[in-house]
Amino acid sequence: MIGDPDHRRGLWRWLSGHLEAGPLAALALIGGAATVFLSVAEEMREGETASFDTALLLALRTPGNPADPIGPPVVEELMRDLTAMGGTVVLTFVTVAVAGLMWLHRQQRSALWLLGAVIGGQMLSTLAKLGFDRPRPELVPHSVYVSSASFPSGHSMMAAVTYLTLAAMAGRTESRTSVRVYLVAVATLVTLAVGVSRVYLGVHWPTDVIAGWAAGAGWAMLCLWLAERLAPVTPSPPAPDTKA
Repeated sequence: MIGDPDHRRGLWRWLSGHLEAGPLAALALIGGAATVFLSVAEEMREGETASFDTALLLALRTPGNPADPIGPPVVEELMRDLTAMGGTVVLTFVTVAVAGLMWLHRQQRSALWLLGAVIGGQMLSTLAKLGFDRPRPELVPHSVYVSSASFPSGHSMMAAVTYLTLAAMAGRTESRTSVRVYLVAVATLVTLAVGVSRVYLGVHWPTDVIAGWAAGAGWAMLCLWLAERLAPVTPSPPAPDTKA
């Protein structure tokens, strides 16, 4: 039965084995993310994503009034709060705060890896925007201020880079698979929410967000793979069971 303790332990062992399948699996995931990004970029440049982008963007607007996002005003305010979680100020604050905590815990190499991953991701995002130079959507009004090019979504990409890297770095010192899965799940949920908010607020085409997710996840996985190869960490042993 699913609720049987032996079954649950077996499930966690199976999941742990697949999450830690080794360098080949990690490289396959990185390659998959890169393939998604390049495929979306190619189709975007050829204009093959126009109908998809337009249909999905308008689906989030009141029929007959593209200036009005669907839902009550509180939903739009909620989306602004979510989009801020992928903004430069919030991500910088979170990254510096966590890196400082790592440094105080004498985890200097992990702190440097975290800073390098986020700074490198930001540079990659900026270069990609300059290279593709895709205009922002003009189909609907923008509900928040924007100043850079549209492809890929910087908020979506940097949310993936920052939150997934934070989850992975925290999980490196954790021996329990359930905790590592939880950390990655929360990071993924936040990353998805940031991306959806960018489309809802009318500042990105859906394919900008998809490409940002792929690029950010691929970069985070690459940084983690390098960290595991060059600066391995031994997970802390699980806390002893104090129950009688």
